[in-house]
Amino acid sequence: MAATLAIDGLVVERGGRRIVDGLTLRLAPGDVYALLGGNGAGKSTTLFAILGLLPRAGGSVLVAGDDPATAADAVRAATAYLPENVALYPAFTARENVEYFLDLAGTPRDRADVAEAFAAVKLDAGAWDRPVGGFSKGMRQKTGIALALLRRTPLLLLDEPTSGLDPAATRDFHALVAAVAARGVAVLMVTHDLFGAADVAGRIGLLAGGRLASEWQAAAHAPRFDLNALHNGFVTA
Repeated sequence: MAATLAIDGLVVERGGRRIVDGLTLRLAPGDVYALLGGNGAGKSTTLFAILGLLPRAGGSVLVAGDDPATAADAVRAATAYLPENVALYPAFTARENVEYFLDLAGTPRDRADVAEAFAAVKLDAGAWDRPVGGFSKGMRQKTGIALALLRRTPLLLLDEPTSGLDPAATRDFHALVAAVAARGVAVLMVTHDLFGAADVAGRIGLLAGGRLASEWQAAAHAPRFDLNALHNGFVTA
């Protein structure tokens, strides 16, 4: 099966320093990969390189067969990206924000689709037509998650996706990720949340100093991951 995301020997430099140093990673359709690491490990930099927002100093990146360095528009059309802090227009309602950004991406959806996405992320129905300027961070995050799901792209990039969500909303989000993956979407999630990663990912990688220091594969039976091994790897990296 062809890889949705293929990264080979990725090197990204900023300010004369290597932030990502030879990263190799492949995601097939339906894969959920969680990339762990501390601040400055290179997690978000990896996402920006995939999107073509940062130049590569070495290696290659392909998204659905396209290189962000030479086909940035095609890569971004094939990728939905949810940042840690979702940027929405505060005077627009949740529905207006989502419809505007979908139109901007050239992927309009009808009102029934938008309503279905809001219901799926459990954004209260009374908030759909309220300006997002009065939303909590968790409500803004749910709006952003709904938008990412509505893009229906082969690759979904998530940067600290459960930031601002309470435990129940986090559980619901993980169920959504599993449902998206079941439709054949490849999901790359960068996070500090070790336990959340263990709940949803099929593979977990630990990034340290821009390199993939360790990698774990989910078991076919519970427990899916050895949490002690994950924790020890994380704190000693």
